[in-house]
Amino acid sequence: MKNFDIPVYYKSSIIQKIKEIRKERDHYKKDFTPTLLEFGNIDIILARHFGFCFGVENAIEIAYRTIEENPNKKIYLLSEMIHNQGVNADLIANGIEFILDSFGNQIIDWDEITSNDIVIVPAFGTTLETEEILRKRNIDTLKYNTTCPFVEKVWKKSNALGKEDYTVIIHGKANHEETKATFSHAKSGTPSAIVRDIKETKLLSKIILGEIDKKEFYKLFEGKFSEGFDVEKDLVKVGVVNQTTMLASETQEIADCLKDTMIKKYGNEKINNHFADTRDTLCYATNDNQQATLELLKEEADLAVVVGGYNSSNTSHIVELLESKFNTYFISDETKLISKYKIQHFNKNLKAEKISENYLPENENLKIIITSGASCPDSVVESVMLKLLSFYNNKVLIEEAIQKLLNV
Repeated sequence: MKNFDIPVYYKSSIIQKIKEIRKERDHYKKDFTPTLLEFGNIDIILARHFGFCFGVENAIEIAYRTIEENPNKKIYLLSEMIHNQGVNADLIANGIEFILDSFGNQIIDWDEITSNDIVIVPAFGTTLETEEILRKRNIDTLKYNTTCPFVEKVWKKSNALGKEDYTVIIHGKANHEETKATFSHAKSGTPSAIVRDIKETKLLSKIILGEIDKKEFYKLFEGKFSEGFDVEKDLVKVGVVNQTTMLASETQEIADCLKDTMIKKYGNEKINNHFADTRDTLCYATNDNQQATLELLKEEADLAVVVGGYNSSNTSHIVELLESKFNTYFISDETKLISKYKIQHFNKNLKAEKISENYLPENENLKIIITSGASCPDSVVESVMLKLLSFYNNKVLIEEAIQKLLNV
């Protein structure tokens, strides 16, 4: 695996040491059990996999190198580099400006951007339409392109499906930058549609089976199908791809639902003519993080703390999984741990932060799960862990806890 040159303040010597110990013992990543750090009166249960992934580190390296190599040029990002407030704020502090917000709203008019400027494509990728706008302004769309290779892998899969006359069904959030980009690339070669979840997929299945009038498709999926989409012709052969940060189990459920639908309509013996049995297109980091989270659910703990950007899809899914068993607090950084008795955390239902009191139980031996999404720096996870430990008179130092881990 390539080592990326990212700013040192995103790194953590503590977290790095723990990850190195786990990697040395499990080089092929078959062991997803968490790491237990014992501090006497408090245990930290750290997920096996968390933090910056390949695509994120690659994007950050390119962005900071671009800043360093072009001190006299205007540098823009199409939208947020990744879904992490701290990283994006740091890029802005270094002079980078965002052209669009994460919902696609224009912040800087295209007319303000000239051929002398640099435009960085974020890790999510971008649409073909945006690429065309940049080309017309003589902006190089390749030199500063940080699109994650796993996102590009989905585009290639969509293209392959289109060549075999399959309609592409994308499991994703229609307003997410990555899904917008994938939809744009897919629809350029074949009819395409987006489903958000299994509920929408079941509606689509009923349309395919004729249980819902086909005309309803255009209302139910408004804004989520390609131009000229013909329900009669374009739902005869389908294949599923996804936004790479969606829940793997949900993508599989969606694919299974559509496959069963095609079997009901055309018979099992003809299924290969109507359903492309695509392999899962989730990225390796999303898979690893989700598998590590499922292992956390086997633990006994008093609470879980998830660190990351509030608009991060992969982090939100980790929160969803953990809150099925634990009192789970979604925070952006250590400053949200106001005190031992008060925490400021994100509530997904309210889509806003709230303050909760007495979040840390008065247990003789407290067990806290900590993990993060793929867009969260290890340094932030370290700061959260140290802040929690600072609330207690720990009998064991960090160095001792890591040494004990080495001796296990």
